[in-house]
Amino acid sequence: MQKKRLFSAALTMVTTTVILLSGCGATSETSVMEEGQSTTSTIESASTPTASSTEEAKSEKVHITYAQWGNETETAATQAVADKFNQSQDEIEVEVIKIDHDIYVTKLNAMATAGELPDTAIMSEAGVLKFAENGLLADISSMYGEGDSKPLDSITFKYQGTPVAYSAANEVLNLWYNIDLLEEVCTAQGLDISEFTPPASADDAWDWDTFVKVAQTLTVDINGNNALSPDFDPSNVDIYGCTVNTLPWQLEVWAKSNGGGYFSADGSACTINDAATVEALQKIADLSEVYHCAPPVTSAANALESSLGSKKVVMATDGTWNVGTFLGPSADFRYGVGVLPYMKEKVTICTGGPNVVFATTEHPEEAMTWLKWYYQEENSWSLIEAGTWMPILDKWYTDAEYTDKWIKNPNYPEYEMYKNAVVEYAKNNSQSTAWYYVNATDEFNATLDSAFSAVWSGDQTMQEAIDEYYEELNDIFSSNN
Repeated sequence: MQKKRLFSAALTMVTTTVILLSGCGATSETSVMEEGQSTTSTIESASTPTASSTEEAKSEKVHITYAQWGNETETAATQAVADKFNQSQDEIEVEVIKIDHDIYVTKLNAMATAGELPDTAIMSEAGVLKFAENGLLADISSMYGEGDSKPLDSITFKYQGTPVAYSAANEVLNLWYNIDLLEEVCTAQGLDISEFTPPASADDAWDWDTFVKVAQTLTVDINGNNALSPDFDPSNVDIYGCTVNTLPWQLEVWAKSNGGGYFSADGSACTINDAATVEALQKIADLSEVYHCAPPVTSAANALESSLGSKKVVMATDGTWNVGTFLGPSADFRYGVGVLPYMKEKVTICTGGPNVVFATTEHPEEAMTWLKWYYQEENSWSLIEAGTWMPILDKWYTDAEYTDKWIKNPNYPEYEMYKNAVVEYAKNNSQSTAWYYVNATDEFNATLDSAFSAVWSGDQTMQEAIDEYYEELNDIFSSNN
């Protein structure tokens, strides 16, 4: 009875509170999973879920609903997976509810207000903790038991320390490079390519000063002078040594690398104005403004299709989903992957759109049984095999048999390179992106993007921009956390 009263109170509160939710393909700020909007794929195997704990399930199947966005094809594919689950046992029946992507936000909000939320659903990263704050997400800490392979802790969404969602896939940030272009520049300048190839192991990661010097050396003007030459013409650059993705959520990795962060580690304070954070962000701006080894941010697109794909940028930072969405299937050049350079700490950040159990469900155990089964990598294998998604369970990062099954395929770059630069890096050096433990990051990052614009244009220093926007940024944080 007490739980039902809490759920009722939470729903009443929703009628006067705007719930922030956006589909994980809506904008690059709320998600990097836009290329993986299809929530499922082919199935290789299925395990039998645990027996139902309710009396209802003993006499007839418990009906569980799962909401997702997507077109008819994607919905049919998701239902096919649900059908496989339904056939694997005789206690739970899952029905997939299709909600159009463009109205997904509005529809779930309306369902919450009306007390008609589904049992489970996919959500965007930035929307999770707002629902948790309003008491609408179930505690899922019991989903995995002793002896189970569990999702990595870095992709666990936590509200006040309680797990409320796991990402359906893992993604981390890396340094990607065009091997053909690297060879071309090194050959033209008589350089030993091994000294300019991004390290695949975190043990050998470049420090920031080394990275900048390498990028300058690989930056060449139309007369063949690199950016370290006194004759270099920064107004007529032919090839740039690097570019750094400047989406605000991705830039957080550099703050963490420099010993700072947008927020404190426990999510209790906004630290965007911390000296280490400001210094790290200024260093990103300096790549273009001071060292001329990266394109001006105002004209450089963030996506690898426009950076490496232009064949005018040697190295670029971005997420691992690019293996499946661009590099593997369509890039017409050889590519490689390394770990990010570091300032003080060797770190990458992770992300991934989550599935949730709504606290209003009358069948939380069955809902968790369904999602635990659904989270199995076999149920999204084509996305993993292609390189669009990374597995979430720890066994894929620690057990050689599973790791080999994952990355020993032609869609991936060279085995040892990817194993060190992605698998080991994700296991040992990955930290949660802020939206795993801080609320309202979508609004925060949108405001931060406005603050950064004057820096990228050269009109303000990073310190000036952060000082100007800090009160607004801190207000967003304070009023939502």
